[in-house]
Amino acid sequence: MTRIIKLFTTIYFLISFFTNAFGSENFFKKGFELYQDKKYEDAKFMFERNIVFNPKDANSYLYLAKIYNHQEDQKKEEKNLNTTLLIEPNNEDAILMLMKIGLEKSNYSKVKDLSKKFSDICKNLCEENKKILDSLANIEPKNNES
Repeated sequence: MTRIIKLFTTIYFLISFFTNAFGSENFFKKGFELYQDKKYEDAKFMFERNIVFNPKDANSYLYLAKIYNHQEDQKKEEKNLNTTLLIEPNNEDAILMLMKIGLEKSNYSKVKDLSKKFSDICKNLCEENKKILDSLANIEPKNNES
């Protein structure tokens, strides 16, 4: 009798595990499809749902930040970008987006620090860093100005 109970318990836990594992993957995939279709509210719901099942999924936080960028909610965008970088410190997209926020806020020292980090990890978006540094050089106040 105890063997049957152990067997059913094991089967139950295996089914629960695989349902959760595959279900969270589908939430991100569906959210990404909705994001590409510019259905941002629906995509946001799916990414948030994915985070419930997989709180360490940096991509869900990154896409939430992109949605908040479209919705012009900079505070929530920055919060999700920082969370992305906590989980995945070398995420180029997140660093680049934070650099752009830093430029908008005139936080030049933060932009320089992020740019140094970005230069070290850059693989795909290196040209974007050069553009930001060029614009930073054009707008940053000079030391010898009064």
